[in-house]
Order: sequence, then C-alpha cells, then structure tokens
Amino acid sequence: MLNVHNLSVSFGGEYLFEEISFRLNAGNRVGLVGKNGAGKSTLLKLLNRDMALDTGVIAVEKDIKIGFLRQDIDFVQGRTVLEEAYQAFEEIKKLELRLDEINHQLAERTDYETDSYSQLIIDLNDVSQHYEILGGYNYQGETEKILQGLGFKREDFDKKTETFSGGWRMRIELAKLLLQSNDVLLLDEPTNHLDIESIIWFEQFLNNYTGAVVIVSHDKMFLDNVTNRTIEISLGRIYDYNKPYTQYLVLRNEIKQQQLNAQKNQEKEIQQAERLIEKFRAKSTKASMAQSLIKKLDKIERIEVDEDDNSVMNLRFPVSITPGKVVVEIEGLSKSYGSNLVLDDINLLIERDSKTAFVGQNGQGKSTLAKIIVGELEHEGRLKLGHNVQIGYFAQNQAEYLDGNKTILDTMIDAANESNRSKVRDILGSFLFRGDEVEKYVKVLSGGERNRLALAKMLLQPFNVLVMDEPTNHLDIKSKNVLKQACLNFEGTLILVSHDRDFLQGLTNKVYEFKDSRINEYLGDVDFYLEQRKVENFRAIEKKQAVAVEKVKPKENSFQDQKKLKSLKNQLSSVESKVGSLEKEIKEIDHNLLVDYDTTIQKPNFFDSYQAKKDKLEKLMQQWENLTMDIESLS
Repeated sequence: MLNVHNLSVSFGGEYLFEEISFRLNAGNRVGLVGKNGAGKSTLLKLLNRDMALDTGVIAVEKDIKIGFLRQDIDFVQGRTVLEEAYQAFEEIKKLELRLDEINHQLAERTDYETDSYSQLIIDLNDVSQHYEILGGYNYQGETEKILQGLGFKREDFDKKTETFSGGWRMRIELAKLLLQSNDVLLLDEPTNHLDIESIIWFEQFLNNYTGAVVIVSHDKMFLDNVTNRTIEISLGRIYDYNKPYTQYLVLRNEIKQQQLNAQKNQEKEIQQAERLIEKFRAKSTKASMAQSLIKKLDKIERIEVDEDDNSVMNLRFPVSITPGKVVVEIEGLSKSYGSNLVLDDINLLIERDSKTAFVGQNGQGKSTLAKIIVGELEHEGRLKLGHNVQIGYFAQNQAEYLDGNKTILDTMIDAANESNRSKVRDILGSFLFRGDEVEKYVKVLSGGERNRLALAKMLLQPFNVLVMDEPTNHLDIKSKNVLKQACLNFEGTLILVSHDRDFLQGLTNKVYEFKDSRINEYLGDVDFYLEQRKVENFRAIEKKQAVAVEKVKPKENSFQDQKKLKSLKNQLSSVESKVGSLEKEIKEIDHNLLVDYDTTIQKPNFFDSYQAKKDKLEKLMQQWENLTMDIESLS
C-alpha cells in the first residue's frame, strides 16, 4: 500500500532520521514510538504529504486514500456537529451544489427546444448517476449512525461544534475519518482527549479495521491492545518489529543482548589475531602469515550494538509545609455554563496525603471541578480549602500558558524568585534541556517538550497539594514513567484528572466518576473502578436479557431444525480443528522469531506466508462465531 525508501529529514543541520525504510501493508496496525522530539509527528506529516522530505522516496499505490487525525483539531466556527461531519463527503457535497445549480437553471429557463437546455438535461442525468454511485442518497443516514455510535445523542446534532469539549470534537473528527472509507489511517495522539469508555470503543474499531494504521501514542496499554507492529524512532534510526509495544521491548532487549554477546566473541577473536600479528611480525619466516592475518582483520565487518536513547527527565515534587487534615471541603457545589448544568449539588471531602483520580466521559465536569478547586472558576455552593493549603496546578492546556516568543531559559527565569533563580539551569538540565537548547524559543518546541517545560516551571513554587489535569498528554512513555514515579513519591495530596489507565494503575486510592452532573465514589484504584463498572454493566445487560427471555415462548425444534443443527455442529467441529492446527503453526513461527529472528525471516516469502496464516485464522474465527450463533438460535 505504502512504501518508504531511504527517507531522510533534517532540521538546522541535524537529522531527525536518516535513510529509513519500511513498508505498510493492509492489516498493519503500527505503533510509532520514540521520545519527545524524535520525529514521530513529522513522519506522519511526511506520509500525508504535508511536508517536503529532504531525500528518499514515499511511494503510494494508485487510488489509496489516506486519512490523518492530527494532534490539534481546528474546526471552522459556526458549523453544527452534522455539518462538520458532512465535510467527510467532499465530492458528494460538490455534486449537491452542481445538482442545485442545474435544477435552478431548469426551473428558470423556458427555451425547452434549444441545445443548451437539452445539455442541461444530460448533465442532470450524469451528475445524478454519479451522486447515487458515491452514496449521495445514503450518506446522511450513515453519518447519524456513526455519530450515535460514538456517543452523540440526536439532540446534539444541531449544536455548534465550538460548544463541545476537546474530547467530543476529537470524536467528530474520528467520525469524519470513519465515513471517508480511508485505506490508511495516520493517528497522532488519538487518545489524548478521549475518556476511558471512548478509548475502549476506539480499540474495538481499530481491531476490526482492515486497512493500515500508523498510531503515534504514549498510552502503553492502548498500543498493546491495538497494534501488531512497532516502529521506534531512536537517534535517527528506526527499529521495526511485528510485535505490540511491550513484546517489542522484550524482543529488542533480547536482540541487543545477542549483539553484545556476538560483539564480545568477535572482540576476543580480533585481540587473538592482533597478538598473533605482533608475534609473527618479528620473524621473517612468519611475515607472510602476519600479512595474511592483517588482511583478514581488515575484511572483518565489526558487529555494532544498537544504541538506546536512555535520556529521561529527573522529577521529584518537593512538599512545602504540612497542611491541616482536611485539604478540600465541598458542600452543595453546582456549576452551569449557560443552560448546561455540569455539576449539581456536589459534596466532597479530600483529606491530607490522599491520592484521588477524577474519571468519566468528556464534558462531565472533571476539569471544571479541578479549576474550581484551584480558584479559576466561579461557582454556587460552598468550597473551603484547609489550613496552610498551597496548591500546585498543572492545567490540561498548560502548554498554552507559555509565551511562544520567549526562550526556554527566559520562561524559567521570569517564573523564578530570588531564592531559586540560580538553580534554573540545573532544573532545566534535569528536564533534558541542556546546553544551547535552553536558548530555543517555546514556539518551536514539540507538544511533549512544552509539557516538560511546564512541569519544570512547577518546581519553582512550593506546594503541598498537587492538582494535575491530563498531565500525560504529549509526554513520551519514558517521561510518563518518570512522572508516575514522581507522583508515587509525592508526600503531599494528589488530585489527578486523567483517562490514561496505565498511568493511573496503582497510583490512586480513590476514584470519583463524573456522570450526569453528579459524582460516584469508588474506594480503590482505576482497575477496581473499571471492574466495578463492568459488573454494573453486565448486571444491566442480564436484567434486559431476563425480561426478553420471559417474553419469548419456547418452541419445539422440527425434524429439519434437528438435521440442520447436526450439520452445523459438524461444521463447527471441523472449523475448531482447523483453528487449533493454525494457532499451533503461528505459535511455532512466533517462537522461532524470538529465538532466531534473522534466520527465520530469510525463508522465501516469509512475511506474505506468515500474514496469510493470520488472515486465514481470522476468517476461521469469524466462521466459528457465525456457526456458534446459528447453533444457539436453533438450540
């Protein structure tokens, strides 16, 4: 579908990546990973032809359609949800305008016998046929179906897009991509503004998608659940393996260990040869042997060990003074935006040293309550901060508070005071801004670099309560791990607004779910919350099923049904046998890839054969599912 060959891109004389090559095929779900600033978003823009490449070739098969979900969505203001979603049908909308134009002319003109009037009739027929072929008579219903599948209610369709939060606007953009029937999806941080339920839905969609997908994401769990291939950009090179992220890390470490062992053995051989050369050089009778060994050494291809970029920021939040036992006390708090009631009669008590997570769908009031706690928003009801409470606040759009026309160093110096101004360069160094990098302007930094700078700024002011709204957005996986460890080590009170399951795991001891203007308390971490929510959902489903069963009267199976049932069971048994054999073959190949990757892939047409087995297994599993459903309906 898409082939990248010897691609190089540089900025300011330094290569982001140099002469990288890879191919995308249908069914590839690629996790594109690497540290902030490695060039992930740049590579997506290159694949979408948004940027010019320095050298190399990006070849795309004819008629392949590429859809690109960017980090930052920029909608035209004034459009409704439906109108924005209809932008997916660019050609259909053009044909609608042309049809309106022709019909308008036909209604006004009376020169029925002229050639130009006859041509209008021909044009109307041609455009109408093209309109029908493109799905012009079905697209509106399809759009409504997809929007409802993504969580929109029918009453939302006519609301302006600017009245929705970032997460809901991301869903509109997703709907547009799904409606376009793209062959390749390029997704830049697609989960950044999605709530946990939306992420789970999106995972299911991507796992059923038949085209190729390239995903830039720092959500390790999302990558593991969705991808079947990982490409890491590191120090200008790429590492490409047919494994989800966590399995890729294990495999890459094993390969690196093999390289280290091979390099050690080679080094011993070289040292032995050098000792012999030195020994034989002094003897005239052995001079020719020495020359032969020298030539042999010159021909040896030195084994290189893949380099890792292990640079990570160093973060530890200092605690100021000890506050009172109750940090935040809320009674009867409500908040509305116009006629939209976001929070209604909220009662909440947050105690010293507690670790709390705010979760729930976008637009349900999580960020609103965080802003109210830090004093950024007016509200109704009572909110009281405890004795000696000093709040550190990381906003969801924290990077937007930074002045793009200032340098990194100036940003920090302006935020510092007399006691810590001398430590600014040391703090920046611990956040990976070293040497001349501190003179970079904020406007040229990547999203992750801006977030790192915003975190560095937080260390310039003392606090004992830390409120963080989506702090992991744009942070690379290593930086996220550092931030999580810093939150675990933080000896103050922590309030986290996040949708990142992996980040939240084991980090909090209390979860508040925001739903329908109210909050529900769960005494545990995010895994406990998800477990409880699933139980509730299953109970609700079971209740519905129980009611449905009572309404349906059982019927006796006819002889024909019994005969058909027996045939279906025989087919099911055959399919199960084939599935077992194929799974065994694929498992054996996966084992060989782990043990000896290079030898395994040397087999003729290895990747095509391997993918064919996986495709066949997928079809058999679908057949198994259909047979099982047919058997259940007859039983």
